[in-house]
Amino acid sequence: MGYILIIGAKSDIAKAVARKYAEKGNNLYLAARNSSELKEFAKDIGIRTQMDVKCLDLDVLDYASHQCFYDTLAEKPIGVVSAVGYLGDQDKTQSHFTEAKKIIDTNYTGLVSLFNIIANDFEKRKSGFIVGISSVAGDRGRKSNYMYGSAKAAFTAYLGGLRNRLHEANVQVLTVKPGFVATKMTEGLDLPKKLTAEPKEVAKVIYRAQQQDKNVVYIKWIWKWIMLIIKNIPEWQFKKMSI
Repeated sequence: MGYILIIGAKSDIAKAVARKYAEKGNNLYLAARNSSELKEFAKDIGIRTQMDVKCLDLDVLDYASHQCFYDTLAEKPIGVVSAVGYLGDQDKTQSHFTEAKKIIDTNYTGLVSLFNIIANDFEKRKSGFIVGISSVAGDRGRKSNYMYGSAKAAFTAYLGGLRNRLHEANVQVLTVKPGFVATKMTEGLDLPKKLTAEPKEVAKVIYRAQQQDKNVVYIKWIWKWIMLIIKNIPEWQFKKMSI
């Protein structure tokens, strides 16, 4: 069925997504910094599914390397899923711009660089799909994580524009908006169990939404209604709140 390119492949969500696509008969490109750390994982998927799984080095923040990375893929992917994310330290961003820049570049700028290259190829081929994992944090800026949220908001807007542009070329662009997910990135946080998804659950929803040609999906589904309420709180009241 072709190769699926997984960007940020060392994350818990990415690994779950990789397993799901391999189980459905797809070969995989697992792209991440120090991809050698993925060899055992790749070997396990290959044995279980009999699919070809390749580990590739990719630094999302090394923009100059992105075109070369894509050009050297022996077989171009039929789809790409980005699970790149960096929560960062909100307090630190307020006095150290380097932390703010890392959050912005990891969650937005680097992905724009990569997706532009991939989108141009898919547009010429008039086929393919792009899945970008954004966040409900991008639906409204909140003082607890507005730097991360602003980067995700920009990424969500970018994906929306890309979807509009690529529709005529028969290229699907899916925006994924998880709420809380139990991963290494959220380890140590006191997350409400009923609102927190597991990586396998996220992967299942992503695969189904992509196969059904969806545009936007929230995980868990209740987050769509939670964020609708939050977005509609009047600003005069919202600015006084701690949520």
